[in-house]
Amino acid sequence: MALAQTVQDACGQDPSLVCRQVFNWTGSEAWAQAADRFVVPPLHILLIVVVAYIANRLVRRSIRRLTTRIVDSGTNGTLGTLRDKTPSALLGTGSHSLRAAARAQTLGLVLRSIATTVIWTIALIMILGELGVALGPLIAGAGIAGVALGFGAQSLVKDFLSGIFMLIEDQYGVGDLIDVGVASGTVEDVTLRTTQIRDTSGTLWYVPNGSILRVGNMSQDWARAVLDIEVTEDTDQARALGAVKAVVDELWEDPAWSGRILEEPEVLGVEKIANTGITLRTLIKTRPAEQFKVMREMRRRVCDAFHELDIHMSGPPH
Repeated sequence: MALAQTVQDACGQDPSLVCRQVFNWTGSEAWAQAADRFVVPPLHILLIVVVAYIANRLVRRSIRRLTTRIVDSGTNGTLGTLRDKTPSALLGTGSHSLRAAARAQTLGLVLRSIATTVIWTIALIMILGELGVALGPLIAGAGIAGVALGFGAQSLVKDFLSGIFMLIEDQYGVGDLIDVGVASGTVEDVTLRTTQIRDTSGTLWYVPNGSILRVGNMSQDWARAVLDIEVTEDTDQARALGAVKAVVDELWEDPAWSGRILEEPEVLGVEKIANTGITLRTLIKTRPAEQFKVMREMRRRVCDAFHELDIHMSGPPH
């Protein structure tokens, strides 16, 4: 009992193992107090660093495995099984698989960075506590600075959050043809802050993700070519529709184009009657981003067919 009281006198009410052992070895309160002051804090700091390092490695490895599993499930798992049973006309998913892999890698990078920042921030706070730094004023000052920084960089934070949700929801990816309002064209690069879009004139637009309020993706899943052909009022409609039907059937059966068309084209008939003429409409369901090539080819073939059959158009196909 007396020994326990002596240890408490030397090392305090909650004596550390080091202080207790030094006192037991030397019997000196001075040596025990010196060890408690100069040996215990470095050991605690070393333990904090080691634990933080191990935790960071484990979390990063878990995130890396999770993203790898997501990519693999899209190629070897259920999606891969469905892809094996899908008709060849629908199998053009290589770009989507690459986009899924890139999206998973980007999300993994973001999650690993966030995890590393959180773990080492907690470790730093614990180290400062071991060094005797008053954490109350420090945390209060950091909070005020964080609020000020948040107000100053809220547009940047908005860009990053929008980029994260864009990646999670797979709104678009590199190679997609999109319309975001301020710009439209082909996506060349996607980061958490900006999206780079190349329009038809060759201009490269850098659009902050936070400013994108809506996205029209013309390259996702499938697309549709809408071909309106305006003929003169005195045209025999049945003859003109028959000519258009023959052209789309020929395109549907053409091996060079059948892989781009997903379903048999539909000649809907008369879409509009106006003073300038009669509009005939045709719908063709195509693979993503192939609708424009299909429409251009259809216009060329329809013009040739109408010229041979002496069918007059009141305006160019559009």
